Amino acid sequence: MITPILPTYNRVDLVFERGEGAWLFTKDGQRYLDFTAGIAVNVLGHAHPHLVAALTEQAGKLWHLSNIFRIEGGERLAARLVEATFADTMFFTNSGAEALECAIKMARKYHSVSGHPERYRIVTFEGAFHGRTLATIAAGGNPKYLEGFGPAMPGFDQVPFGDLEAVKAAIGPETGAILIEPVQGEGGVRTAPWAFLRALRQLCDEKGLLLILDEVQCGVGRTGKFFAHEWAGITPDIMAVAKGIGGGFPVGACLATEEAAKGMTAGTHGSTYGGNPLAMSVANAVLDVVLADGFLDGVLAASTRLRQRLAELKDRHPAVIAEVRGEGLLIGLRTVVPNTDLIAAMREEHMLAPAASENVVRLLPPLTIGEAEIDAAFDRLDAACTKLEQGLKADAVKGAAA
Repeated sequence: MITPILPTYNRVDLVFERGEGAWLFTKDGQRYLDFTAGIAVNVLGHAHPHLVAALTEQAGKLWHLSNIFRIEGGERLAARLVEATFADTMFFTNSGAEALECAIKMARKYHSVSGHPERYRIVTFEGAFHGRTLATIAAGGNPKYLEGFGPAMPGFDQVPFGDLEAVKAAIGPETGAILIEPVQGEGGVRTAPWAFLRALRQLCDEKGLLLILDEVQCGVGRTGKFFAHEWAGITPDIMAVAKGIGGGFPVGACLATEEAAKGMTAGTHGSTYGGNPLAMSVANAVLDVVLADGFLDGVLAASTRLRQRLAELKDRHPAVIAEVRGEGLLIGLRTVVPNTDLIAAMREEHMLAPAASENVVRLLPPLTIGEAEIDAAFDRLDAACTKLEQGLKADAVKGAAA
């Protein structure tokens, strides 16, 4: 018998009543260290007082307005993002998938109004995850997400991640853009070499293509820069953001240069809830914190400490952990055992983390994580790895006896 909620998730049987910083609490008072953060969403942790105050104040004023009227909070947020990024303009959405949909439409429209409607194809990369809409699962190309939904939406050409020659070979007369995550999250916490991103930027300039970046998971301070592409010293033409920009409230945005956005005139795109006053108030509050002097330095300091402790963990448990990878506080543990085994063992130690491809466990703490929480994470991971190793030894003894 089907459940009242469509059973599209394999949910863990845990119910949390409240959160505080990097911690979640069940109704019976059990405390869990949260290194999931809503899948890189809660960048300021749970119940951050500045975000709570902003949302509460706005909730007492105005919840929703149609986009046929001006929304001052959205105008302020857009101006702040323009000042802090490459962008000249943006469209607000409710999610990362919607931001990517806007980016895809924008790229196609750009070439259409430039006199080349045939240039609608986009080069994408193996291991990518861009969302769950029909367009974004086609862009991602993962057979697991495409199966059963009919013919994949046309217009996407996938190549191996990081393979510049494959990118060049995929470009044809119908190619209009290249779409890439600077750091693949779902794809196994794989970082695109910064030199590769620079080469893509140069290739786009030479071929008249648009460079689209998906920074839904790796953006908003997650890597220690406001956006990950800053490490490569490049700028995109279009960029999709979400997750961290709302700190837990559903907010997304498609940022663009004036040139890339020239086809998106009145009536070409829309959203009922995108840019609503509640979302804009919270996103502005997130920027208050993330763009404050010293905040990103703190992210890098926390990342350095965490990675040092994880390197120690890897050395102590080579039968469990094979590699530590990632950037900033988007970190992956590639495991020797099934990643689901480590995640389950961590949960027994009251620590939460999500899986990723390539047998990776993602560690996505809030960007406000402190030394005490990092040390607590090490202790819980150490205990989880020790139990797994003990299980491996017991299995080996049983196997030898048999």
